[in-house]
Amino acid sequence: MWKLLVIVMNYQALVDALSMFAFLAVELTLLFLLISYGVGVLQTYLPPRKIQAVLSSKNGKGYVVAALLGAITPFCSCSTIPFLKGLLRARAGFGTMMVFLFASPLLNPIIIGLFAVTFGIKVTAFYFVIAMGVSLIAGVVLEKLGFERYVKADAYSEPKPKSCCGATNKAVAEESKWRKIWRAIWQDFVKVTPYLFGGIAIGALIYGFMPTELITHYASEDNPFAVVVAAVIGIPLYIRAEAVIPLSAALAAKGMSLGAVMALIIGSAGASLTEVILLKSIFKTPMIYAFVGVIVTMAISAGYLYGWLF
Repeated sequence: MWKLLVIVMNYQALVDALSMFAFLAVELTLLFLLISYGVGVLQTYLPPRKIQAVLSSKNGKGYVVAALLGAITPFCSCSTIPFLKGLLRARAGFGTMMVFLFASPLLNPIIIGLFAVTFGIKVTAFYFVIAMGVSLIAGVVLEKLGFERYVKADAYSEPKPKSCCGATNKAVAEESKWRKIWRAIWQDFVKVTPYLFGGIAIGALIYGFMPTELITHYASEDNPFAVVVAAVIGIPLYIRAEAVIPLSAALAAKGMSLGAVMALIIGSAGASLTEVILLKSIFKTPMIYAFVGVIVTMAISAGYLYGWLF
């Protein structure tokens, strides 16, 4: 009987993992292509020098503009990457780009709206201030420490459309600018595909085979290290913005401390494993460590501070 139950549970976990993989593969592929295309079109109308002027690190306002831009864009952690690539190619300030990278998935309107409905205005305001404040500080500090040197050189270059089907260079030059944008982003997509699908596969396996009981057991109110556990657990998970808040509410109902819930939300929304793997196509290893370190520090700090204040 027990063996049969284990087989059924494992089968269901496998089905859940495969379903999540298929769902995320389709969703993130479409998001990546659509956002990349949108950024490409935007760049044809908004010259790089204009973006540099608005998001220049030399201009103190650039950091705030980047944070607000992150707050109004409904991007998850993975769909932030195409926009970041566009900023890199426009040579926007490094610090302001990092502010956008941190703030965009954490402060997107969907998460803020669901936060307010589920946990109330006071908790939402606390979350917003922490995410906004740490994003701004991290962007400034990383630039001052010279972390821009850990951006890969090819991340700044525009992919050049290749001719196909025997097309001559003249034919390529004469094709519409819209097709040129599409060719460029498709080459970009092909380059990041191994990172994208590798991250999705790992995240889907964790989603399917990690029981919620395990999370609540190690992140309950009785565990003084619950916040740390929740923050670390959140990183490997890829949880969509629409799901992260309801899931967190369910975990809180099962006994997870609200500080740990806060840490889990920041960890999973701010630095999913899929996003970290995608960032490997842009950043060198020290920058990846710095990125994860900022998110984990933000998650842990917010969790303990929340428990102390509320």
